[in-house]
Amino acid sequence: MITKNFSFAGVELDFRQVVKLIVYALVVVNFVFYIRNDWVIAGHTLWSGSSFLDISRAFATTIDLSAWLILLLLLELETYWLSDDAVSDRTWMIIRAVRVVCIVFVTHTLYAYGWYIYELSSAVPVDNVDNLCQLAGRDLSYAFNVVYTEIDSGNCASLSAAEQFFYIDPPTFFIVQDAAGLVIEKQLAWIDMLEAVIWLLILMSIEIMVRLQDRNIGGGRSIRILELVKVFLYTVLWGFAVYWIYRGHFMFAWDEFIWIAGFVVIGMNMAEWRDEINQNETETEQS
Repeated sequence: MITKNFSFAGVELDFRQVVKLIVYALVVVNFVFYIRNDWVIAGHTLWSGSSFLDISRAFATTIDLSAWLILLLLLELETYWLSDDAVSDRTWMIIRAVRVVCIVFVTHTLYAYGWYIYELSSAVPVDNVDNLCQLAGRDLSYAFNVVYTEIDSGNCASLSAAEQFFYIDPPTFFIVQDAAGLVIEKQLAWIDMLEAVIWLLILMSIEIMVRLQDRNIGGGRSIRILELVKVFLYTVLWGFAVYWIYRGHFMFAWDEFIWIAGFVVIGMNMAEWRDEINQNETETEQS
């Protein structure tokens, strides 16, 4: 196979390294868009008396993606750039300690999504209101399909024609939805929760593979099973991406694609590492 090399700022890069740089750059750009999205939504969901946990839940995606960016960097270092022989035990301890902290922040996302699912299940009907315009001028926001709009007399009639509405954020009562919007919001919340769980499972499978390959295991049943598990989990994530497109959230679908690409790059590193292990075993057997 012919591998084409590229020169960038005086550094020679092969095709796979160029692909990695592009993917990682897109992951960072995607992260910036999500920070902005969290800020916009937080403008509707937070208030002056919001607690620390309220704020952490409002910025759960920012916290989650920050941790995943660091985890991706650590996996890139561990599976491609760093050698066990060249790095001290203290450095490996620091890397693994940082990984543990990141996983704690990632699991915080499960708490945030779980809390939001609870809030949705505890939605309270808005009494004595059968028209959204009756809520204009009360500093309330109408939510539909993850789009938040402050209700005023100029937009209330166009936002919803429903006759029943629900507060979805007790006890603050800042956000209202109609029944159709509540159904969609519950679906999206469960997708977010399942997606977070699946990414943790993918991380777990990669961690197991790293530990196996650290022991110079480059093949066998365990590796094959873990690869099949990852393929299945990625397939489920592609299904979620299709759902995001169906709901009109192209940014969320793009996010799914970019992060899958990022972890496929890690998979490329793992495969190259396994090839080295298997080649060393073959050379040892022949000598």
